[in-house]
Amino acid sequence: MKIGSENHKELFCRSFIESHLEYEPERLFLPPLDTVALENLRSIPFWREALSTEQKAGVMVNAFADTISDPILQEAIALQAMEEDRHGKLIKFFLDYYDIQIAQPDKPVLPSNIKTAFIDFGFGECLDSFLAFGLFGLARHHATYIPQQLFNIFDAVLNEEARHIMFFVNWVTYLQIKEGRSNWLRGIHTLWYYKRALGDKIQAFTGDNEKKQEGFTATGASNFMENLTPQLFLSTCLQENTRRMSVFDRQLLQPQLMPNLAKSALNILKLTSRH
Repeated sequence: MKIGSENHKELFCRSFIESHLEYEPERLFLPPLDTVALENLRSIPFWREALSTEQKAGVMVNAFADTISDPILQEAIALQAMEEDRHGKLIKFFLDYYDIQIAQPDKPVLPSNIKTAFIDFGFGECLDSFLAFGLFGLARHHATYIPQQLFNIFDAVLNEEARHIMFFVNWVTYLQIKEGRSNWLRGIHTLWYYKRALGDKIQAFTGDNEKKQEGFTATGASNFMENLTPQLFLSTCLQENTRRMSVFDRQLLQPQLMPNLAKSALNILKLTSRH
C-alpha cells in the first residue's frame, strides 16, 4: 500500500471508525473507595489540566471536522471530537462522584486558525500519550489503593488515545503528500511541530508553580510510586506504547519520535551508569 494514496486514506479512516467503542460515562460503574484511596486520588495534581484539555479538545476538533469536505475524513474527525468530548464528560463524572475538588477550567475558546490548532493538538497528543501510557502502567502495578475497576475504565480511554495518535500521524502525512510536500519537507514540517509541542511539555516542568502543579505527567508519576527512576519510567513508557500500538494494521504509520528519544535516553543512561 502506498502512503498518501486513497487506499491509505480508506485504511486509516476505516480502522479508526470501526474500532470505536460505544459507552456513556454516566452509566459506568464507579466502585466505592476507602479513605486512603480517596485521599490519594484527591492529591493527584493533574485533574484540572486533564479536564480542561479534554473539554477544549472536544470543542476544537468538532469545529475542525466541520471544515472537512471529504466524507470519510469528516466522519473520522467528527468521531474523534465525540470521543474527546466523552473523555471530558468521564473525567467530570469521576470528579463529581468522588468529590474531588478542583478550580473550574476556563470555558473553551476556539482558536483563530482551527487547522493549525488541530495539527498542534495532534503532535502534542503524540507526546502526551506516550508518557501517559507509562504513567498508567506504573500506576496499575504500584498504586494498590486504586480498584481494578477504575483501571479498566481508564484503560479504554488510553486505548482511544492510541487510536487518536495513530489516526493523526497517518492523516497529517496523507495531507502533506496531497499538498505536494517532498519527504524532506515533510520531515522538516514534522520536526517543527514537534518542537512546538515539546516546548509546551518543557514548560510543564520548568514553568511557574501553578503550571507545574497542573502538568499531567510532569508531576503525576510520583503520586503512584516512590523512588521512581528515569530508567524505569522510560522503559515502562516503551513497553506500554509497544503493547497499545501493536493492535493496529502494520501498513499504517505510528508515532516514532518519543519511542526513539526514549530508546536513546535509555542507552545514554545505561552508559553513564557504568562509570
